[in-house]
Amino acid sequence: MSARIGRYSVYIKPLFCLVDLVILNVTISFFETNISLTLLFSFYISVLWIILSIKNKFYDVKRFSRVVQVLAAIIRQFLIFGLILYAFIGFFKQPGISRLEMAKYFTSLIGLVTLVKFALLYLLSKYRKVFGGNIRKVVVIGDNKKTNQLIKIFKDKPEFGYRYQKKFAVKDQGFNLESCFYYIVENEIDEVYCSIADLSNDQLREVVNFTENNLKILKFIPDNKDIFTKKLIFNYYEYIPVLSFREIPLDDPINKFAKRTFDILLSLIVLIGILSWLTPLIALLIQLESRGPVFFKQLRNGIDYREFYCYKYRSMKPSTSVNQATKGDSRVTKVGKFMRRTSIDELPQFINVLKGDMSVVGPRPHMVKHNEEFAQKVDKFMVRHFVKPGITGLAQVSGFRGEIETKKDIINRVKYDIFYVENWSLLLDIKLVILTILNAIKGEEKAY
Repeated sequence: MSARIGRYSVYIKPLFCLVDLVILNVTISFFETNISLTLLFSFYISVLWIILSIKNKFYDVKRFSRVVQVLAAIIRQFLIFGLILYAFIGFFKQPGISRLEMAKYFTSLIGLVTLVKFALLYLLSKYRKVFGGNIRKVVVIGDNKKTNQLIKIFKDKPEFGYRYQKKFAVKDQGFNLESCFYYIVENEIDEVYCSIADLSNDQLREVVNFTENNLKILKFIPDNKDIFTKKLIFNYYEYIPVLSFREIPLDDPINKFAKRTFDILLSLIVLIGILSWLTPLIALLIQLESRGPVFFKQLRNGIDYREFYCYKYRSMKPSTSVNQATKGDSRVTKVGKFMRRTSIDELPQFINVLKGDMSVVGPRPHMVKHNEEFAQKVDKFMVRHFVKPGITGLAQVSGFRGEIETKKDIINRVKYDIFYVENWSLLLDIKLVILTILNAIKGEEKAY
């Protein structure tokens, strides 16, 4: 039985935590907060910072984590830590503490911790790339498009700290698992990446038994030809292992609170700052071209498949048709064509956001009739209803907005929607809002 060679550096997470604790306790001395119980305050913020970090998995940053994931973790951490900080005043009855100075201290902490965290992560990646430290030696079992893409990442991203050693093509003549296992042991391989698509159940069982008995880390590359995602979550109920199919970040109350706060603030800004003066102007232009209501409402499905009325500026001539708008659709008015191209017709949906029926960002809601059709034709279509629908979404900024011309369009839209559902972060929402604004300014091909 071989030992794990260089799998983890056990000092990395404690080091990151220690640096942050030093920042927390040293930075306070630069502000005139009038804290009299200094030792108690130091103990209070240090202990609660550690507890909060464990709960939020603040230091559980993977070598392959994206910048947006790190920023999302920082935002989650400080949203709660800000409350903890000010709770000290009331809990320990310290009315003399300056709230303004505490705010300055808190703002400085956000900047310093963010700067230092990214600096340490950068140095760690350079340590892996330049000096070859904190390296994990890996092999890949399987030969297909996904394994080749993974191998390319290993080779192109040395800062991730993976040293690719060999690929075992299962379908090659002469392949056998015994020679593969011998190579792994002899070359002190740390991690084994195994393609589910290439191995039989018996072979997978052999690989699992081997890696467990030889203390090797086994990771699977899923076959997702028939399924859009396999983000499985492993938990224990007492001593019984239970596998959950997917984890939804917005099920977490903290994430839900952060997203709802973002929705309310942005919808108020748009409703007061833009729609208050834009609506009368749009109403005049709509009425000059065609008689009928200024607003258009349509029954759509939202979170948990609940029905709600979605609001828009009317961009088409009054009609009983429920068909999607197509290119050159005669029902679309001249004013409507401009509004649809710039997405101005969607702005009244901020009313839906304020009401709580929708979110600023999320899977776009479809008409009830279309939902019933797509649910029968597209696998995993209903997953997108685990969260509130949005005014814009990942699928929309990725080129899958507007008319569904082929089945491939809706399949790709659902793929992006499921990715968003499972990988939500506040930073991702902000990024998608910015991309939506830029796309609206440029104009989009399918905005008709």
